Amino acid sequence: MSQHPDCLVIGGGLIGMLTARELSLAGRSVQLLERSETGRESSWAGGGILSPLYPWRYPESVSALARASQAIYPGLFKEIEAETGISVEHTQSGLLMPDCDEVDAAMAWAKQFSVNIEITEGGKVVDIAGEISRELCVNKAVWLPDVGQVRNPRLVRALRASIEHLGVGVTTSCQVDKIEVSGGRVTGVITTDGSTISAGTVVVASGAWSSGLMAPLGLEISVKPVLGQMLLYKTEPGTVRRIILNKDRYVIPRQDGRVLIGSTIENTGFDKRTTQSARAELEAEAVRLVPALSRYPVEKHWCGLRPGTPDDVPYIGEFDDIDGLYINAGHYRNGVVLGAASARLLSQIILEQETLLPITAYSPRQLLQTA
Repeated sequence: MSQHPDCLVIGGGLIGMLTARELSLAGRSVQLLERSETGRESSWAGGGILSPLYPWRYPESVSALARASQAIYPGLFKEIEAETGISVEHTQSGLLMPDCDEVDAAMAWAKQFSVNIEITEGGKVVDIAGEISRELCVNKAVWLPDVGQVRNPRLVRALRASIEHLGVGVTTSCQVDKIEVSGGRVTGVITTDGSTISAGTVVVASGAWSSGLMAPLGLEISVKPVLGQMLLYKTEPGTVRRIILNKDRYVIPRQDGRVLIGSTIENTGFDKRTTQSARAELEAEAVRLVPALSRYPVEKHWCGLRPGTPDDVPYIGEFDDIDGLYINAGHYRNGVVLGAASARLLSQIILEQETLLPITAYSPRQLLQTA
């Protein structure tokens, strides 16, 4: 482990690794510190949909960040696949929202952000989705054909290999105990084993654990853990062809026939346990959406902690009172779709470059004032 990198990134999830990659490509020496294993928290546990769910429900700043990421990802996936030989299984499944009573809001959002959208119903919904409950095909459906997905466990594995290939130092099982500040400027961190690592730039990208790192500095950011439970079915390839979203429950088909069902939203603090009641509810939802899933076994049941914020907007930027201390956290359910643009935006802020988006909406000062 380098004791004097240019930049320290605390957190080895998708956001932390993407941020480390951007800074490394810009010529900075980067050390990434992860409290457990890289990519094993919410980055691994989610569904990998490259769109917010019901995107028109979010603030405009979230949609802008998502659109920027969607433009970055195709090239980024090709780069990391070339560097590592690991396919991230980027698939343009499309996102179908049957029996949707928010058509007007969806159309207005699509017009504002130049999104390809179709409103359909009846037999056309069946043509798009294939195996879908016919009860969901009576009313109007929103169809976003350009929405893609990525197999997020493969993505985080590929990112780990990519950043190491680029020379980023990665230290796992390394928990930061304290961020060191002197004279109004960050100087590094102290880990729980007593090691001191000096750096003039420190990025907090610790997801749901970010608030705990900031509180001793008097920075009460509003990032809280929100539990989500998921199921994985093992089916024949092609059983489900599209991402289907209805009543906040979704079905995601993978290339090998596996199908994800998610997810719950539970405020349980840092208590990260699966429950039989959630499993029963998700199994019922799976069959409600795609009756054919009743013929297939549940292969896995897991959960993860999303980093929620009051208005679902992530913190991206520098803290006014502490030079060199930055944050990239609070992406809630949208860590994958917002990740690429979030990392690029923060890198541009750190490097004092022109930014791909206005930064005010994501700044810690702005979000702390409105929390």
